[in-house]
This record gives sequence, C-alpha cells and structure tokens, in this order.
Amino acid sequence: MNARGLDLTIEGLTVVYGGVTALDDVRIAVPSGGFVTVLGANGAGKTTLVRSITGLLYLHKGRVRRGSIVLGGESILGRKTPDIVSAGVAQVPEGRKLFPNLTVKENLLCGAASRSDLSGIDDSLDQNLDLFPQLRPLLSQTAGLLSGGEQQMVAVGRALMSQPSLLICDELSLGLAPKIVHRLFELLTEINETRGTSILVIEQNASLALEHAADAYVLELGRVLMEGSAAELRGNPMVQELYLGGGGEAHTSYAAIERPRGERRRGRKKPGGDS
Repeated sequence: MNARGLDLTIEGLTVVYGGVTALDDVRIAVPSGGFVTVLGANGAGKTTLVRSITGLLYLHKGRVRRGSIVLGGESILGRKTPDIVSAGVAQVPEGRKLFPNLTVKENLLCGAASRSDLSGIDDSLDQNLDLFPQLRPLLSQTAGLLSGGEQQMVAVGRALMSQPSLLICDELSLGLAPKIVHRLFELLTEINETRGTSILVIEQNASLALEHAADAYVLELGRVLMEGSAAELRGNPMVQELYLGGGGEAHTSYAAIERPRGERRRGRKKPGGDS
C-alpha cells in the first residue's frame, strides 16, 4: 500500500527555451490524494509542464525563469530527476518509452530501481500484475513485441513499481483503441481511490479525462486559460466547442482574440478574461 498522496503546488511558473516563452505564469494545484487533469492542444505547453515537474527541462535546453514547484511542502525546482523520483514522483511518459529489448518483467522491475526495500519489490510486482492480469503470461515476452495497449499497461505498471505518491501520466490515450483507454482510466481511478495516490493526467482526450478527474485546467499558448472542477469544465460551452468534439473555425477565431494578461476563467467565460 502506498503512503498518502503528496500535494503538488505550482505558482507563477514561467519557462523559456532560448528567447521563446513556453509557459507563462502558470498556477496549478494537485491536492493530496487528488485527481487532476491538464488539457490542451499540441503546443499548449503540456510537455513543458511535465518536464518542469520531473526535472528534465535541461535536456531540452529549457529553463525556469521564475516561479515555484512545491511537492509535499518542499521545493523540487532545480532538483535532479532521481531525487524527484525518490521524493515520490513517477511518470508514465508520452509514447510509453519502454526498453524494447528487455522483457516485460525486466521493464517492470526497472521502475523499482530507486527502492531500497528489496523484500517488498516482489509484493509490488504481484500487486501490479493483479491490476494488469493480461501481463502475467507475458512476463518473459520482449516488450518491443507487445501491442500498443499492452505496452501502455507495462508503462503504467513500471511507474507504479516505485510506489509513487504522485503519478503523472502524459498523453495516456495516444495511439490506443478507445476500449483500452477507458480501461486505463478506470484503473487510474482505482489507484487514486484505493491507494491514495495523487494523479496528474496530461491529456488531449478531454472527454475521458474530465469524466474521471475531480479538477481540471486548460492550457493554451502556455497559459492557464480555464480552471475549475471537472464537472464545471464539462458543462462549459467553450470547452465543449474546443475540446469535446467541436473546434474548427470557432477555435481559430477564439485563438485570435487578444486576451489581457493576468486574468483567468474559472469554469465559465468571463468578459475580457485571459489565460
């Protein structure tokens, strides 16, 4: 059983790549044991947000110009990735990024590399195989030969092997069949409710993410455009138009609106509001 999930608080986060601003004054909170989703189209800043939390910005020549990232009351800004993992953060990366030439079991055990309680690793492996029973007969299979859905199960299981207090899932639905994606989100809800793990889901599949999350944020052009409960955003006409099957010319027109800096919408459109 995991320890209680840790809270994550991001305040005024501004990130740049050279002279280009990728995130601008972003404020996001994941409460202890909470389930939060961040939505946005390609280029909205979602990947940069994940890199900032996990300490991987430097690999992409990005840097934090200002702001803070606090996990469980302690700053993790500028800390190395292994230290962030040890602090309780695990990531399911976009595109899964398994070790294709290793077996399923070897990939899963890689997730426990930061743990010192060797006697508990086998128990964690059994727990995760209970979550993903399809993987039991595949433990000796080379991961690169698995289907996309099976690989995503391994990726989630690998992250859980570290017994995280905060699990970050980056584009979980990418390239997968709807039935598999629905099952993965159901499992995230189960993990959140039974283990108390805090969940942060970065997604383009707004409909599914808003169905399972408690709170949600919408990123656009590096800024928080909207925030509120998932129920509020599901019922928001602009979210419905832009992220729940609409878009088209409406999205182009909306993106062209010059929005004053420093204002955000919470769950509903406000005159003169901004990201």
